[in-house]
Amino acid sequence: MQRLVPSVASEDVADAYAGLVLDRPAAGDRRARVALGMVASVDGTVTIDGTSGQLGGAADRVAFRRLRGACDAILVGAGTARAEDYGPPRVPADRVAARISAGLAPAPQLLVVTASGDLDPDARLFTATRDESVPPPIVVTCGAVPADRLEALRAVAEVVTFGDEEVDLVAMLRWCRDRELGRVLCEGGPALNGALLAADLVDEVFLTVAPVLVAGAGGRIVDGPALTAPVDLELVELREHGGELLLRYRTVPSRSTGRE
Repeated sequence: MQRLVPSVASEDVADAYAGLVLDRPAAGDRRARVALGMVASVDGTVTIDGTSGQLGGAADRVAFRRLRGACDAILVGAGTARAEDYGPPRVPADRVAARISAGLAPAPQLLVVTASGDLDPDARLFTATRDESVPPPIVVTCGAVPADRLEALRAVAEVVTFGDEEVDLVAMLRWCRDRELGRVLCEGGPALNGALLAADLVDEVFLTVAPVLVAGAGGRIVDGPALTAPVDLELVELREHGGELLLRYRTVPSRSTGRE
């Protein structure tokens, strides 16, 4: 693997993002910090046959593990959780001590966002945590979800509500900050990424560019209405391995919404 930014160096692919810990919120920040972690083809497609697993290679798999190992919470939309058959985020035994020494819990907390409550209580997302030493997922929803769906979900997970017709993402991230989940990794999908960007709630972007062309209707890493202004990015790190590019960007603050 070649590291090209911030300086040129050779390293083993297994060392990509070694020691990575996402930035904590500053003392005056009222919300958790958010990093997007995504993979896409050269032509911008984020899925093949409905999932992202076929896009990433060896470098992306390392980046995926490092990012999950560096955050307090993993945020994912319900559609992505269903399509990718999400289970609890597992942390290898040799990484637990490293997380604890970095001020992190032994395993990241999984947060699943749904404005409809359309989640199966018998899905692996919930059932796989019943006999494991990992925290059960937290379902993040809004007041529009029918009472019977909320009741079913509360039987298998903690449920928190922010907003009336849609999930209030600013309120959710302030709640995360108060709960000491200050470093949030969002794994999509594109609609959730777009909503976070529209509210100016994204601080970093970790993107793997896979050396393939896919075409079709696989979507982009961000979906939704056009932003009122483009979000400028600063390139922080760039690595290449086997044609895969690992890019780390920080967003450049240009608006006040959500930045408090």
